[in-house]
Amino acid sequence: MQSFLDPAILFFVFGILAGSLKSNLEIPPPISRFLSLYLLMALGLKGGFSLAQSGLTADVLISLAAALAMATLVPVLGYLTLRRFLNRFDAAAIAATYGSVSAVTFITAVQYLDNHGISFGGHMAAAMALMESPAIVLAVVLANHARRTTTLSNEPVSAVSNAPLGRILHEALTDGAQLLLLGAMLIGVLTGESGQAAMKPFSVDLFKGMLAFFLLDMGLLAARNMGKLRGQSVWLLVYAIAGPLVHASIALALGSVVGMSAGNMALLMVLAASASYIAVPAVIRHAIPEANPSLYFGMSLGLTFPFNILIGIPLYVHVAQLWR
Repeated sequence: MQSFLDPAILFFVFGILAGSLKSNLEIPPPISRFLSLYLLMALGLKGGFSLAQSGLTADVLISLAAALAMATLVPVLGYLTLRRFLNRFDAAAIAATYGSVSAVTFITAVQYLDNHGISFGGHMAAAMALMESPAIVLAVVLANHARRTTTLSNEPVSAVSNAPLGRILHEALTDGAQLLLLGAMLIGVLTGESGQAAMKPFSVDLFKGMLAFFLLDMGLLAARNMGKLRGQSVWLLVYAIAGPLVHASIALALGSVVGMSAGNMALLMVLAASASYIAVPAVIRHAIPEANPSLYFGMSLGLTFPFNILIGIPLYVHVAQLWR
């Protein structure tokens, strides 16, 4: 219950309630975009300042390697599971969505750890950035293979040509939000303690309020996307909840094997359990137009995101602390 009494979480719950009541309450898109960019910039600065203090240690490199391993493993497992009851294009799109990460879920987890005095490494923000793209690349490769297989088997040929992997990779790696996160982190590393003192009113004092405002918007958006799941297979609804729990469990085991701290392991679990609802759907919509957007977008934003914000984050942190 203590996690539910956090103002930011309560604003998220309020947003879901207002959206479910079909209220005309809304956050204008430009303001929502600004809040998203602010949170990423503040998170990048915090991570950079932390890295400036700790340096590039073996623990940092191990954490980044674990993040890359999860970014590859999750979409592969997701595709193999989803392919049992979906076509190859929908399976690839959903696997990419769940193989990538949600920055807002991660930021909320960071704030949760701060509120409870649990230490973690600022380099985990870099881990989040590393986990953004591998799933997209894998999904495009799988979709291109599916199109070639369709052609060779004399099935109806897709009207969409193979998505050029180079262009998709460029879009994934040069995404503005991701570049802002990495750029802010680099600035934090270069400026160190003096930069931290100068930016404290921006990156620390305002952070909680901005997060609460943004989670209100996300609550409204989540409520309005839950309806997209009506009439879908029950197995998809199960995957939207059970999948993240399985992914978090794998991250827990991996983090334990490589000796990550409780805070870092909790964040790795959060990243593995999260699902992208902004960057990946935007790329996948163009790269795999054969896939149904209401599936991967509705699942990630309508079910997985609220589950992680309300239940998942406290659960992952608690389990990581018990495990360590």
